[in-house]
Amino acid sequence: MSDLQTQQYLFDVQGYLVIEDVLASEEVAELNQRIDEQELPVPGKVQRFGSAPDGAGFLQWGKSFCDLLDNPKIMDILRFRLGDCFRLDRIYGMYMREGMPRGGLHADYGASSPTSNAKQGEYYAFRDTEITNGFVVVTWNLADTGPEYGGFCCIPGSHKSNYRLPHEIAAAPEQAPCVTLPNAPAGSAILFSEALTHGTAAWNGKHQRRSLLYKYCVSHMAWTSRRVAQPRGIELTERQKILFREPADPYRHFPSLF
Repeated sequence: MSDLQTQQYLFDVQGYLVIEDVLASEEVAELNQRIDEQELPVPGKVQRFGSAPDGAGFLQWGKSFCDLLDNPKIMDILRFRLGDCFRLDRIYGMYMREGMPRGGLHADYGASSPTSNAKQGEYYAFRDTEITNGFVVVTWNLADTGPEYGGFCCIPGSHKSNYRLPHEIAAAPEQAPCVTLPNAPAGSAILFSEALTHGTAAWNGKHQRRSLLYKYCVSHMAWTSRRVAQPRGIELTERQKILFREPADPYRHFPSLF
């Protein structure tokens, strides 16, 4: 699926998009090798690795991780929701072994978010970008995921819901027909709005789940007061450097990525 108009429509309707074959098998193998070199503990209670804001996180492990920052096959899609001016807010990796349980369904923005009852601030709504869709995640899959294995799951269209997630769905998402586990083979990218109700399904695969999550937000927003640091000793492009800038008003104090 390469037609941008179709991608924009599906992303808008579903709240997520799966783009297959973004990475070649050689690129996937190289990234997995770099992760192997870190000698991470066996996944168990901890499912995350290489997180930031906490230095540069896994970006420090090699240029191949930095090349994913602005991969040309995702930038136009990010532009749909975030406009011309956006920044990297957080990163972390996820890994799971066979038999590990699911996580909880959640949404960081919208009706089901923890802050849904907070008084809304006044702001100017930039065209095609609303506050509830101001964060978009790109999940790079370094192993096959989907209904047969587990991994990313979500309720398509829930990013537009005006009602909170019902308890019966949250308590047993594996029994709820509205919850989807999209097929996302190794080398694919899943893009989704943080307003989408999403989570992690139990892992049933014989192989280890490995995913890299890059979280982007419109330039004037931030999740925390801490920032992802630029990796040391790795040359970045000028566009990649923009992604590490402090939050700022688009165009006036934060340049376009395009």
